[in-house]
Amino acid sequence: MPKVLIVVAVFACSAITRADDCPDWSAPRAASEVSDLRQTLTRWDDHYHRQGVALVDDEVYDQARQHLRHLQRCFALPQQDDPLASAGGPRPHPIPHTGLIKLDDESDVRRWLDTRRDVWLQPKVDGVAVTLIYRGGTLEQLISRGNGVSGHDWSRHLPMLEGIHRTLPEPLDLVLHGELYQRLDEHVQARAGSVGARGVVAGWLARKHLSASDAQRIALFVWDWPQGPNEQALRYQRLADLGFVDTLRFSVPVTGLDEVSRWRQHWYRRPLPFASDGVVLRQQHRPPASRWQARAPHWVAAWKYPFRTVLAQVRDVRFSIGRSGRITPLALLQPVTLDDRRLSQVSLGSLARWQALDVRPGDQVHISLAGLIIPRFEGVVLRASERVPVVQPDPAQFHPLSCWRVSDTCREQFVARLAWLSGKQGLNLPKLGAGTWRRLVDAGALHGLLDWLELDESRLRQIPGIGLARAAHLSESFRLARSRPFEQWLRALGVPARPTQALHADWHSLAARTLSQWRQQPGVSAQRARQLHGFFSDEQVNALARQLADHQVDGFGSVALRAAQ
Repeated sequence: MPKVLIVVAVFACSAITRADDCPDWSAPRAASEVSDLRQTLTRWDDHYHRQGVALVDDEVYDQARQHLRHLQRCFALPQQDDPLASAGGPRPHPIPHTGLIKLDDESDVRRWLDTRRDVWLQPKVDGVAVTLIYRGGTLEQLISRGNGVSGHDWSRHLPMLEGIHRTLPEPLDLVLHGELYQRLDEHVQARAGSVGARGVVAGWLARKHLSASDAQRIALFVWDWPQGPNEQALRYQRLADLGFVDTLRFSVPVTGLDEVSRWRQHWYRRPLPFASDGVVLRQQHRPPASRWQARAPHWVAAWKYPFRTVLAQVRDVRFSIGRSGRITPLALLQPVTLDDRRLSQVSLGSLARWQALDVRPGDQVHISLAGLIIPRFEGVVLRASERVPVVQPDPAQFHPLSCWRVSDTCREQFVARLAWLSGKQGLNLPKLGAGTWRRLVDAGALHGLLDWLELDESRLRQIPGIGLARAAHLSESFRLARSRPFEQWLRALGVPARPTQALHADWHSLAARTLSQWRQQPGVSAQRARQLHGFFSDEQVNALARQLADHQVDGFGSVALRAAQ
């Protein structure tokens, strides 16, 4: 959850909600959806501020709150939400904590920089904001940020927090604003993300008693000295002299967007001792601390890192059927950007998992990147108030021996079989993938799995979308297929085992084996024996073998002889 209130800055060129960005909802549904979202956010806020428990990832929280503002604008609903309503505490801050303007992209950053001079940049440390009060050089109070005006007294933890300077080298009275963060060794934000570090620290500090082991994992980053020297360079140097060396170490002057971008990428991709979710820009000129208020000022702004997790709305739920008949539910999403990648769908795993999660159109779901590459569904965050029915395929209709011929229900599995057949794991035919097979199926050129063996270059040229050059390439691929060895054809047809000693024979010999004989083959388990016997005795599979015999493919010749007898 936000430790510092971040507001969205609306610049002249910023994207403004348009009518076509808004859901096509009736007024009652819009009111219901907004009410549900507000209740969810209130529950998240309450758990975080009162119990130190983050129920969702920080990025998901930020996006959910943005989504609420978006819906309120769309339907002209009142915007009276206060994320910090439950955050206040009994201890007033001597100087209020300000928030941060959020800059969405490079254009926003450039406009912000164009009107400012003497700007410094810091990493936006992902921890828990606090006020530290020193009197006569001794740390006497530690106050949580709360709502920016008042917070909770965490001074009871001071004896345990060895990562905080409890005495200064000079007998000064001063107030500092900083971040208590979880120590992380060689943490690379681009690779590991925030790992829930903020919520972890908040949870520790919300306890009545802080354990010694947890306290040792907490450190401090001072990001401001409200009553310190006006010149930033001098302010950071004085903080370093007082023992807060990380402030100077992680604060750099910048003169333009290129420098800001370079440092942002540096801190995003290089090892740091803490998690961070962006960078903070601070201009030198600012009003006296006596005029600070608990809201986002004009002199400081945040530019966050690309989302590693996103909140996405489900447009529809579809079902992909693979070569073996496995049904994979897919959530089709309103397109979202995740770590500079545009995503429009994500797998929901197995059919059983989808049924248990009950994902429907209109739901808001949490998506992350597994290994920084593969979109991964994490769960449903917000459910649509209207549950749209989803028609699912019948699992009993699809299995490893179904859909050798195309039909309305079999199209997906049939194309998946063709893609496997021509792929690297099968015949390894050049420039022949699922897209080409779909074109041939849609044109009515294929009804059975091996009908393409009958297509010559002349017939291929007659298919819409296939020109002279493409027809020549396909014809050559089909010619290569006929010359592939028998074991490669077995893989292409989907034999339920990799070619082993048990498969070193021709088709006639393999198809003639009984279940008992399969069980006697070396390296063949009882389960695999049943699968192999079922495959080689299947009527449709044997029909394919006869087609291959007709085309004189190696290993299938005895099939034609047997059929003639």
